[in-house]
Amino acid sequence: MGREFTPFEVGERFRISPPESSGSRDGRIDLVMAPGAFGSGEHETSASCLEFLAELPDLEDARVLDLGSGTGILAIAALKLGARSALCVDVDPVAVRTCKLNCELNGVGERVAHLCGAIGEAPAEPFEMVLANIYGDILLRVAGELVARTRPGGTLLLSGILHEDDFDVRRRYQELGCSVLRSRPLEEFTTVLLRRGS
Repeated sequence: MGREFTPFEVGERFRISPPESSGSRDGRIDLVMAPGAFGSGEHETSASCLEFLAELPDLEDARVLDLGSGTGILAIAALKLGARSALCVDVDPVAVRTCKLNCELNGVGERVAHLCGAIGEAPAEPFEMVLANIYGDILLRVAGELVARTRPGGTLLLSGILHEDDFDVRRRYQELGCSVLRSRPLEEFTTVLLRRGS
């Protein structure tokens, strides 16, 4: 996405809009993104995560953890779908600043906490929804910490998984007590929705 962009739709529910956009009048949920930020819904992994989120029935009042939050688009979408609060975690300070800006642009800044660091620095408290659109090798490495931060019965939405890593990622999370609810292969990557066992 360049420095300027025109609004575009993702799935059945969302429209990605620049700050100067007048907003949608067709019932779609506007996700306002500062221009120039990568991860603003144009990539297949981001788009598929947004589509999955829009179809989830149990986001109402959920506490959300977004690991590798980048622009914050997934956490913002979850909040606009009814989640109560979000913790956005990213190792890149530029991404954290962008995420804070986008949260303010979307009017959800007061419901989002930000952490510049690794998952191990995040609170060990359980979240109803865990989002992680990062590479499969990282998902394997942090699997135990992500599952530990997911409330029993809570859901994990994982993407950024190259096809060759898909089996290993799903097997690892299943070994940790999760069940696969849905899996969607994309052109290069796979998006997986799991539920932690109770």
